[in-house]
Amino acid sequence: MLKAHHKTGLVFFPAFDWAIDPTHPEREERLLYTQDQVTEEGIFDIGGIIEYKPDIVSAQDIQRAHFCVPDERTITTESHLISAGGAKAIADAVLNKEVKSGFALVRPPGHHSMRVSHGGRGFCHINMEAIMVEYIRSQYGVKKIAIIDTDCHHGDGTNDIFWHDPDILFISLHQDGRTMYPGSGFPDELGGPNAKGSNLNIPLPPGTSTQGYLYVINNCVLPVLEEFQPDLIVNSAGQDNHYTDPLTNMNFSAQGYAKLTSLLKPDIAVLEGGYSIEGALPYVNLGIILAMAGLDYSGVVEPDYDPERLKQSVSITDKIKKTTDLINSYWKQKDRLRQKAGTPGDLQVRHREIFYDTDNIFEQQKEKVRICRDCGGCFEIDSKTIQRHILAIHIPINACKACIETGYKFFDQADKNKFNTVFLQDRTKDTYEIK
Repeated sequence: MLKAHHKTGLVFFPAFDWAIDPTHPEREERLLYTQDQVTEEGIFDIGGIIEYKPDIVSAQDIQRAHFCVPDERTITTESHLISAGGAKAIADAVLNKEVKSGFALVRPPGHHSMRVSHGGRGFCHINMEAIMVEYIRSQYGVKKIAIIDTDCHHGDGTNDIFWHDPDILFISLHQDGRTMYPGSGFPDELGGPNAKGSNLNIPLPPGTSTQGYLYVINNCVLPVLEEFQPDLIVNSAGQDNHYTDPLTNMNFSAQGYAKLTSLLKPDIAVLEGGYSIEGALPYVNLGIILAMAGLDYSGVVEPDYDPERLKQSVSITDKIKKTTDLINSYWKQKDRLRQKAGTPGDLQVRHREIFYDTDNIFEQQKEKVRICRDCGGCFEIDSKTIQRHILAIHIPINACKACIETGYKFFDQADKNKFNTVFLQDRTKDTYEIK
C-alpha cells in the first residue's frame, strides 16, 4: 500500500445548500469534481492521508477576528460556520500533532471579509483563515504566524484584519489591482504604523505564468519567511490564477501549484477562490494534496496543458523582477519605517470607504490607532452605513499596559447615543463586550 511521507489531514465541505445564485461562479459544484478526482485517484487509500469532518465555529470564534454588524447570526449561514469550522478542525489536527499538515477544502471562501463585516464582499462574509488563526493563538498560544495568500485576487480582508499586527506576517501574491477586483494590494500597502512591513503585497501582471509565481516564491517569499521565522505557515490556497479560470488573466498550472506547495511547506492550507470547476480545481487540489503528503505529483497534468502556449513574455518577467526587488527593499526597511511612523502615545487616523459588492452596502470608516513601540497598538473603528453606525474597539492579543488602558478608555468614553452599537474586542482576555 502506498504511504504518505508526511501525514496529511483533509477536510471537505462543498456546502451544497449555499450559493449566491445557481449560475454564479461561487456555486455548489465547485468542489464536486475535486471530490470525484480525489476518490478516483485513491487518495483516501493512501496510508497517512486522513479525512476529518468539519467542526462548526461559535460566535466567540468569529468575535476574535470580526465585528459582525449587527451580529454574527445575521450575516452568516450555517454553511459559513461549517466552512470556518473546517479550517478550525484542520488546525486542531495539525496543532495536536495528529498530522504534519492539513488542507481544508471548504466553501464559501472568506479572504475578502474585513475586521468589520456588514455582509458579503467578493463572495465572502467571514474570514476563514483569520478566524482559524485567532483560534490557534488563543487555544495553543502560538505567537508568530505567516499567512501566504496565493489567490488571484488581493486578500484585502486578511490584509485588513492583520494590518496592525507585527506578529502576523501577511503576504499576498495576486493579479495587479489595476486590472482586477478588489483594486487594492499595491507594494506600498505595508501595514499599520506599528507593523510596517508585516503586510507585503505583491501585484503580478496579467499573463504571469508558473515561472513568475515560482520566481517570487524563491526570491522574495522564502527569504522573508527565513528571516521572520514563523511558528506556523498558512496558505490561503486560492486557485483562480489557473490558466483556465473564467474570472482572471493568469497562466498558472497544476504543476506550478504543486511545486509552490513543495517550496512553501505550509502547515495548513485553506481553499479560497478558483472557478474553473472542471478544468482546474480537480488537478490543482490533487497536486496540492500530493505535495503536502510528500508524494510524486509529476503525473498531475491538465488534459489541455501546453507549457509553450503558457510561457510569459520577457516584459512580464522584467516587471515581476522589479516588483520583487521593491518588496525586498521594503522588507529590509521595516524597522526604520516603524520608527518613523509616529510618536508613541499619539493617535494616527485613517479614513476609508468600502463597498460590499455582493450585498450592495457602502461603508465609511474612520480608524484611530495608538502609536506604540511595545505592541500592535489598540485602535477604534467608527463604521457607518445607511443602515447602521457602530464603534468597534480592538485591544490586540500582544497589548502592552498602555494600549489596554487606552482601549478601555475608548470604550468607556464612547457616546452610546451616537452609535447603534459599541463593541470591545479584548484579545488579551479573549473577551467581547457590547453596549
